[in-house]
Amino acid sequence: MTRRRGLRLGAWCAGVTLTGVSVVVGCRVADTDGFTPVPQLLAFLPWLLLPTGFALLCALLARWWAGLVWGVAVLGLLAWYLEPYGRSAEPAGRPLAALRVLTANVGFGHGTPALVPLVRDRRPDVVFVQECPYACRATLQGGLTDAYPYRRAAREAGSHGSLILSRFPLRPTAGVPGTMGMPGAVADVRGHSVRLQLAHPTPPLPDRVGPWRRELGRLRAFAAGGADTPTILAGDFNASQDHASFRHILDTGLFDAARLAGADRAPSWPARTASVIGVQIDHVLVSRDFAATDARFLRVTGTDHRALLVNLTLHQRR
Repeated sequence: MTRRRGLRLGAWCAGVTLTGVSVVVGCRVADTDGFTPVPQLLAFLPWLLLPTGFALLCALLARWWAGLVWGVAVLGLLAWYLEPYGRSAEPAGRPLAALRVLTANVGFGHGTPALVPLVRDRRPDVVFVQECPYACRATLQGGLTDAYPYRRAAREAGSHGSLILSRFPLRPTAGVPGTMGMPGAVADVRGHSVRLQLAHPTPPLPDRVGPWRRELGRLRAFAAGGADTPTILAGDFNASQDHASFRHILDTGLFDAARLAGADRAPSWPARTASVIGVQIDHVLVSRDFAATDARFLRVTGTDHRALLVNLTLHQRR
């Protein structure tokens, strides 16, 4: 009797675990972000291998063969989706200009003191800063004015503030509307126009999934609306490649620079545990005009995000 109860308990544990994982994986297969808690769990899709392995062990010990087949199928789907999403290609035209781009979420401005020496050391040409309130903006503009004479800012408090710093001349654009500031500009990169857009949609909190999805949709509309101009869309997307709303942005023809440089799935958040468990939600997306030769995720003291630094080369279109 005790052994029978143990077998039933093992089968029950396997069934409950596989049901939860299957809902999340099913949404990934169906190309939808679903509803809470699916969007939150999709961010950590690769880590669902752990509960799936636990369920397989329970099914094996319980001699639940149907559950074992179920678990193997889920495991296969998870392994399939570990592959990076989107195309990877090199531009065919001749190189026109090299530029370095940095994006950093400074966590309500707390990471600003650490960001200034990082920028001075790494010398990016364009800097996208999220969660940069008034004091953050004043510090960055005051300490980096000579190196970055051109800027576009969302002058707001708390997490709503943001800033683009540039060595290249900027022409202001309307930006993308959202809960938090997402300014935009057109940069003159050695005689070539390049669209710049900062991304920072609202996070997919349980009561904010709808606005999160809508704001990622606006970023997709921006990406799709300028196919004729080289484009850089960078920032904290609050989304990974396992979110359908983020993949739809890539489907417009943009490329993830981290993937192009061989750093796909390198975690950027949360910074404290990124070396053990984390997710890549900070991205630099580029149009087909760019090649990426290097991508590094850098620790910035004071914020829960790692900064992303990428080396890009703008190519002539053919």
